[in-house]
Amino acid sequence: QVQLVESGGRLVQAGGSLRLSCAASERTFSSYTMGWFRQAPGKEREFVATISWSGTRTSYADSVKGRFTISRENAKNTVYLQMNSLKPEDTAVYYCAAGTLDGSSWSHEYEYWGQGTQVTVSS
Repeated sequence: QVQLVESGGRLVQAGGSLRLSCAASERTFSSYTMGWFRQAPGKEREFVATISWSGTRTSYADSVKGRFTISRENAKNTVYLQMNSLKPEDTAVYYCAAGTLDGSSWSHEYEYWGQGTQVTVSS
């Protein structure tokens, strides 16, 4: 069982930056594909970014491409989401997730989820 704990969410002005972190409890963290998803009020959870177990392959939603960067440090059992040029429409609860399918953008293909961290972008 992998436990995931997100942190770093807060209120930020439009145009600002944030870095989210997700710490995993499992020593086999390095074998998992990791993803970030988000859910805004009244909307379905949507894919943001994913990174392979090795960190060599990444994929992004079109809405965040060029602004967000996913990375990981397997030695620290941690995955990050660097968010730049934030927009009010980025406001959501951000979740990290662990799975075994490389490159997946489908939430149902991720087995373990954190409880989320709130990001609010003011205009």
